[in-house]
Amino acid sequence: METSLDAALVARLTRSASAVGSPGPAPWQPVHTVYGGAQRFTADVAAKIGRHARTLLDGLAPTLDGFRALPWGFDAPPSDAALEAVLVALHRKLSTAPVEDYRIDFEDGFGPRSDADEDAAVVSAASALADALRDGTAPRGVGFRVKAFGPETAARGLRTLDGFLTGLARRRDGASVPGLVVALPKVGGADEVARLVEAIAAVERALGWTEGSVGVELMLETPRSVLAADGTVALPGLLRAASGRCVAVHLGAWDLTASLGVGADAASLLHPHCDFARSVAQFALAGTGVRLVDGATGTLPVDVHRGGALTAAQRSENRASVVAALGVMTRHWRHATAMGLHQGWDLHPGQVLWRHALVIAHARARFAGTAARLKSFLAQGAAAVRDGAVFDDAATAQGLVNDVLRALDAGAVTEDDVSTALGVPPTALRTRSFAVMIGR
Repeated sequence: METSLDAALVARLTRSASAVGSPGPAPWQPVHTVYGGAQRFTADVAAKIGRHARTLLDGLAPTLDGFRALPWGFDAPPSDAALEAVLVALHRKLSTAPVEDYRIDFEDGFGPRSDADEDAAVVSAASALADALRDGTAPRGVGFRVKAFGPETAARGLRTLDGFLTGLARRRDGASVPGLVVALPKVGGADEVARLVEAIAAVERALGWTEGSVGVELMLETPRSVLAADGTVALPGLLRAASGRCVAVHLGAWDLTASLGVGADAASLLHPHCDFARSVAQFALAGTGVRLVDGATGTLPVDVHRGGALTAAQRSENRASVVAALGVMTRHWRHATAMGLHQGWDLHPGQVLWRHALVIAHARARFAGTAARLKSFLAQGAAAVRDGAVFDDAATAQGLVNDVLRALDAGAVTEDDVSTALGVPPTALRTRSFAVMIGR
């Protein structure tokens, strides 16, 4: 082939180019973030949530028929064998890693308390987290949420931020915590984010921690965190103010809808205002590496009748109440995942149970077909391929890779399952490079 570009120009133009079809290694992403009030945080909180979740599962589904009757939202009913496999994987997940990501909450989950009470909770929670990190009982992802940096609560938020980080460092002989994040709620503008980052940097210097040790999460809970006063998208400015520390943005549906005049009865994760905020945030965050995390289902899976001496009718009403709440969560989860959001908030052990159940069950139901399509694509040397009525190109195949990795990280399938189905080890998939996957 004849060419016109000289070698020096080609070298300059391609110097920073990455491999075609390789957007970079796929980072781990938790399926949820569990929020719990700081006053209730203990070193074994993850294990406690797991035990409560398993107890709820045993009560809801003592038989396979009971398990099948839960509101899965499947497009096609699974076989008994498929459900049994889901149940095994779910029990394993709830026993080994029920909580993937946890936020110790000093905001809504903590409530308005005296400064003395919050100071005491800061000391207690920091000490408990240090113990959990030492004993290996902490979730893989950990962090805490301070009060908003608006005029009324900024001073309290700063005091909690300083006290928690300082107390944690003291209990760890000065050591920082890899991956530790601070969540800032009700963000009203870039100045609040900048003040948070300035405070974190000052504490890091005082503690001798490496700059950037502490990450930041921003709560999308106000109109001005979505659109700035001049009508431009606010998130790029918020990310600049975060100075590279922002790792995630969390949708706060209830505050956001309330601030726009939506009544409590109409507020929902399915509200159009939430979809608008999600879409704007997804476009703004695309390519930044910052995750968008969905909000929480406000309907909790709790009994309406309490006590040990319940009638058959009361037990039936309890089950109906819990199953109805799980059905609401199923609709929210399906809606979010269809929009490309694969992480959300959980507030109750029943929600932790059900999110893992949904993720595992739906991932297993799709895994065989997903793996077959990806294997066919790789077999063609990562060239576009048509299988029946389905056309897969490189972009679609990256989506298939993402689906397989999410199923693996969620515990829906094992590394052996992936290797057997694809003939490619998970380590190669995690590069997201088709050249590596096909052995070039």
